[in-house]
Amino acid sequence: MMYLSEFLPQNISGKTALITGGTTGIGRATAISLAAVGVNILIFGRHKEELEESLQAIRGVNPNGAYYGIVADVAKQEDIEKIFDTVDQKFDKLDILVNNAAIGHDGIESGDYKDWDYLMSTNLTGYLACCHESIKRMKPNQSGHIINIGSLSAETTDSGRSVYAASKAGIQGFTEALRNEINPLNIKVSLIEPGLVSSDMIDLPADQHKQKIEALEMLKAEDIAMSVLYCLCQPKRSDIISLQIRPHLQLT
Repeated sequence: MMYLSEFLPQNISGKTALITGGTTGIGRATAISLAAVGVNILIFGRHKEELEESLQAIRGVNPNGAYYGIVADVAKQEDIEKIFDTVDQKFDKLDILVNNAAIGHDGIESGDYKDWDYLMSTNLTGYLACCHESIKRMKPNQSGHIINIGSLSAETTDSGRSVYAASKAGIQGFTEALRNEINPLNIKVSLIEPGLVSSDMIDLPADQHKQKIEALEMLKAEDIAMSVLYCLCQPKRSDIISLQIRPHLQLT
């Protein structure tokens, strides 16, 4: 991992990144991967214990970077303000936003208005707010890269996932329109849509996660982290607009 930057088209060492939901799953794996190639990082999540463990893991892969973390909930406006106040305090610029924070949900017969409102605030409105604030910081430098982590659920019609699918379809449409808005500012926008990924969002025992990974029915969080890194390290002339990634035997 420490020599990975030698094989990437663009060296992103020294850049700064905000990773939402960076304390678990894809966000945590992405933070570790970016730290390995010299990116300075701010992560946040809702739970202090997970935050501290993740920061320790990040520092373990590369002790020479600048790594920060705060406890925050992307669904809360006051926490969005706290997050970007911290960005301004810790970094003199913001190069990368990885929008990843999300929660799961079942179909429309599950939950109530309060549950759906919180899910949309986390999975969609939080993405919008972080993009809004990040663009304000990227625009003066005429550079930056926003990566939105969506889901293949945006394009599936599986029963029992309609509320979650609605949030991910929103991310898909927003990302496509956002790219048209801000590419003239030299800010790149990429959408990554994974299939089934092993994370705390999948309510299965750890041994079943392992079995599904070995059976090629589930991805590791690190698989998506490598895709994030691939997008970020493309030369200036090249934009990865969207990537869809599914386990080999996830056929739909």
